[in-house]
Amino acid sequence: MEAILKREVITSKSICRFFAVLASIAMITLGAYVRIPLPFTPVPITLQTFFVILSAALLGARLGTAAQLGYIFLGASGLSMFSGTSGGAAYLLGPTGGYILGFVLAGIIIGKTVQGAKENGFLVFGVFCFADFTILACGALWLKILLNLSAFDAMRLGFIPFIPGDLLKAAAATILYLSFSRRAREIL
Repeated sequence: MEAILKREVITSKSICRFFAVLASIAMITLGAYVRIPLPFTPVPITLQTFFVILSAALLGARLGTAAQLGYIFLGASGLSMFSGTSGGAAYLLGPTGGYILGFVLAGIIIGKTVQGAKENGFLVFGVFCFADFTILACGALWLKILLNLSAFDAMRLGFIPFIPGDLLKAAAATILYLSFSRRAREIL
């Protein structure tokens, strides 16, 4: 009975990779629907960064980046993928466009560096925080350009308010990554 339970349902690694990328895109999209607007900034709090971090870590650089690019492509093509149930290429030119483009950079950073952190939770958490702060920096930079803000105002509106929540998301992603990374390497 135990041998039956441990048997893989899908034995093709290519099919597993395809479904893993699709699942990551779906989770990032669902994370966009968990939206908490903040009255002092045009950028809401979402769970997207949590799923970006986790998918990049579990899938690696190539597949993680494919998931981020797939999410952006589907959203830019008009599907309601982005926060606030919006879609279309014009959304990427709005206040949250810099964050969304930062997803790709964060995915590459995590995919390339998290394997070096091995099973060390502190190093994994550090990699996740660095990548998450990269997303925030991309978003704040885009806000600065888009809204013609000073560097201080861009940080005040687009970076600093999100630090506590993003630290919690990075910690939760670290716990899940350490729990599932070995199994993900076997499957993918």
